[in-house]
Amino acid sequence: MLEFQGNMVLIFFVWLVSISLIKTLFTKKTQSPLKLPPGPPLALPIIGHFHLLSSLVHQAFFNLSTKYGPLFHLMLGSKHCIVASSPEMAKEILRTNEESCSNHPPLIVGGCLTNGVLDYVFMPYGPHWRFMKKICMNELLSERTLEKFVSIRQQEIEAFLRSILQQNRSEQPLRVREELIKLTNNIISRMTMGKKCEGTNDEVGEITKAVQEVGVLLGTFNLCDYVVFLRNLDVQAVSKKLDTMMEKVMREREEARKMKNMMGDDQNCERGMDFLDCLIDLIGTEDSEMKFTRESAKVLTLEMFVAGTNSLAAAMEWTLAELIKNPKIFSKARKEIDSIVGKNRLVRESDIPNLPYIQAIAKETMRLHPPAPIIPRETTRMCKIGGYDVPSNSTLIVNYWAIGRDPNYWENPLEYSPERFLPKNGNDNLDVRGQHYQLLPFGSGRRGCPGASLTMLVFQTAMIDILLCEKDVDIPANLRRVISMF
Repeated sequence: MLEFQGNMVLIFFVWLVSISLIKTLFTKKTQSPLKLPPGPPLALPIIGHFHLLSSLVHQAFFNLSTKYGPLFHLMLGSKHCIVASSPEMAKEILRTNEESCSNHPPLIVGGCLTNGVLDYVFMPYGPHWRFMKKICMNELLSERTLEKFVSIRQQEIEAFLRSILQQNRSEQPLRVREELIKLTNNIISRMTMGKKCEGTNDEVGEITKAVQEVGVLLGTFNLCDYVVFLRNLDVQAVSKKLDTMMEKVMREREEARKMKNMMGDDQNCERGMDFLDCLIDLIGTEDSEMKFTRESAKVLTLEMFVAGTNSLAAAMEWTLAELIKNPKIFSKARKEIDSIVGKNRLVRESDIPNLPYIQAIAKETMRLHPPAPIIPRETTRMCKIGGYDVPSNSTLIVNYWAIGRDPNYWENPLEYSPERFLPKNGNDNLDVRGQHYQLLPFGSGRRGCPGASLTMLVFQTAMIDILLCEKDVDIPANLRRVISMF
């Protein structure tokens, strides 16, 4: 029986290989030749060039770019993949050919978040996507909204610092990663859902744990996304879990709003509204540009929560790790803070424009350690990039991690040196929001990260307050005990 099963597996494998080879040969004979970018030979049946990649896929792409150039071609399963590793090639994708390259490729993990509902992150570019982005920018990420929630951010940063001080005074191991994740989760959760992410029995706390798992999947290159017969893998269990938890939050909010209406408690209502309240108000609105449903509100809230909580904690972790390795930079940053902010108060977000070295540290961290090392796009039609043909429905990958290490743009690119962004060195005008293609931690163009301003505000403010507490908390000494976690 076992021998029979083994033979059947072998026969099935040979059949798959044969079908793949026949398809490849037939395609080459019937299609007109394309001028594709250079790339590695010998794409294997079924998996293509997946065997050349590693778990750190951005580094694998970088290594391939040193051999095949700043624009090269791979086969991922049966799908064309074009990888850009220079500012020039990134500009051609994100600006010159933006009309053809504005879609996000569909990923299996997207089903965990969207549950079949039209969303924001994975939705094809078009009128509905523009409508969803408008909601995000107006109701969550506009200057007016960021100003409204400034007290929330300040409260959570102060709570974070109190926890760090308490751990230090009690000589407990400093749980840096755990505290940073709690900080970012609480800020984003209070802005989007009006609740902290605390307590094992709290609905939002449960969502936090599940969302972190999804965040890991979103940052993983998954073979199932590119091999057709594997795309049917079941994600319904994860999707149902997230939907069930988000449904609890929605019902609780709807009941609270009903009680307020019954009691006539409308005073200061607008000032107390969070993102979820704004979305609930849009449900079924007749004068809305597009139909907005209850399911849309759940999915959009969850997506903003996922996007916001992952990038912030990673950026602060990397900064602390780099400051530990570079005590002179740590000392210089502290001196600037003392001279501008003083020693008797915590920093305010309004202080940041007066702290050029702190801004330079933030930019240098984003250059070497972008929150998303690679970002995929998908072509909607045939186009040319770098003089090469790119077929419709191809995956495009911009390797931001490699671009930040391009020696043609950065002197000593592997060195952590905030000084490169000071006025005397001529790079102080470089911005992280997508206008300069050698520095793209948040992407660029219409699909660029809309939360860049919020991320930088919280990132820099929290970093400054940690440095202010340096005399009370021996941060470098404590962090060395957990430096392997970074």
